[in-house]
Amino acid sequence: MISLRKLAAGSLAAVLAFSMAACGSGSTDSSADSFTSGKAVKVDEKSAKATSLADFGTMDDLVAAAEKEGQLNVIALPHNWSNYGEVINGFKKKYPNIKINELNPNASSKEEVDAAKTNKGTDAAPDVFDLGLAVASTSTDNFASYKVQAWDKIPDSVKDADGKYYADYTGIMSIGWNADKYGDINSLDDLMDSKFAGTVALNGKPAEAGAAFNGYLMINQLAGGDINDLQPGLDYFKKLKDAGNLTTVDVTDGTIDSGQTGVVMDWSYNQASYQKSLKKKGVNWKFKTFKNAQVVSYYNQAINVDAPHPAAARLWEEYLYAADAQNEWFKGGANPVLLDSMKEDGTVDQDTLKSAITIDGDPVTYTNDDSTRITEWLQNNWDKTIGN
Repeated sequence: MISLRKLAAGSLAAVLAFSMAACGSGSTDSSADSFTSGKAVKVDEKSAKATSLADFGTMDDLVAAAEKEGQLNVIALPHNWSNYGEVINGFKKKYPNIKINELNPNASSKEEVDAAKTNKGTDAAPDVFDLGLAVASTSTDNFASYKVQAWDKIPDSVKDADGKYYADYTGIMSIGWNADKYGDINSLDDLMDSKFAGTVALNGKPAEAGAAFNGYLMINQLAGGDINDLQPGLDYFKKLKDAGNLTTVDVTDGTIDSGQTGVVMDWSYNQASYQKSLKKKGVNWKFKTFKNAQVVSYYNQAINVDAPHPAAARLWEEYLYAADAQNEWFKGGANPVLLDSMKEDGTVDQDTLKSAITIDGDPVTYTNDDSTRITEWLQNNWDKTIGN
């Protein structure tokens, strides 16, 4: 099932932390969700201070150090989110002597960092994080500096210069719908049709949920606005509400199955997950992005500065920034950060590339300051115009 990572209203910095907010609860093969405390752990200082593979020597040396630790704690990685199930399985197959403990798969970015603080010094703390930009950029004291071998292939614009955090993948905001029931959708005007009564889902309120926040920006672009002119989007949603077609319920497989949310604004990788699960039920779920409204927002990797398994944490990062894991994210509907370099060196999965929705041209991006400003504007204008 796909569930929504919630934002606390008024928590401005949190918006980007949940900027890919609709995530799957994904089944896991570990009971690590129940970790609330652990045993005190003593770590190898050399591994804990390593800032690159060179500090270990060779990859074989890093693997040996990680296998000596024998475990890796991950958090906030639902299996149906960007194909993380296969990413995790790939690591298990490649390094069978390292046990992966999966902590709360639906944790928010803030909750990830909080879990590290709460369990500091114990074997229950997360070793690695997958974070929205706002939390990543404001939590660097909690991260260890580490530059993976592929460091130079990661664009400077999406990584911390000291290696505290770096982008891993993004989706593209998109519109998905039940094509069997509604036919084709070609423009925003199509959604005003009475056949969509009460079923067009923004996936939450845009000042409270990241998917809705970015969905709003996509619609705003299509309606003629930009990140500095937000009114066209509000005017469109007011019109959509007045037509009786807008809903702000949280989207799940269940709401899609029931027809409660027949049209969904969400990240492309979540749409791919919907499409895959619904195909098994005979539902033709389609989704599309728009070249002039490609809203993107990268998630970011970081290593806990107090990781209980520091070598395994660094091995995990090396694994993620190699072609196998990047291609698994790609298969899950995300655009991995190394996609362009993999196209150049021929390591990208060609079958996936043929049918993938990728960033085409200049995407719509925004800074932390933009996020704060936009959130404030939405808080001041959404409810009084659209309502709860």
